[in-house]
Amino acid sequence: MWWIYALLSALFAALTAIFAKIGIKGVDTDLATAIRTVIILLLAWALVFIKGSNHTLNTLTKNNWTFLILSGCATGLSWICYFKALQMGKVNQVAPVDKLSVAIAIVLAAIFLGESITLKTGIAAVLIISGTLVLIF
Repeated sequence: MWWIYALLSALFAALTAIFAKIGIKGVDTDLATAIRTVIILLLAWALVFIKGSNHTLNTLTKNNWTFLILSGCATGLSWICYFKALQMGKVNQVAPVDKLSVAIAIVLAAIFLGESITLKTGIAAVLIISGTLVLIF
């Protein structure tokens, strides 16, 4: 079932690139990121209240808070850089380079989370990196 959500994530990420490229024309990218963030904030909190997850807010630990805040900071910085790159480059260049994050995540997961890099995972990471290099050069 996870792969359905992963495919939907990829679809929405692709639509994000297209919609963002159209939407940032002549707009400051930081302003565009702020607008996008407000929309995401509203959607996320709406889901929390619809599902009733707000009742578990007090169960979050200091560790949960720390790493969720760090994740939020990394996401924000990623979006700021992504919007700037989209404004300066073509979607068919920026979006694939952005997906280099997959290969980076594989390596970081091995280093920080102790996840193993299998032959299949290693080959996939190398192919992603190779494809990114082809697009850059």
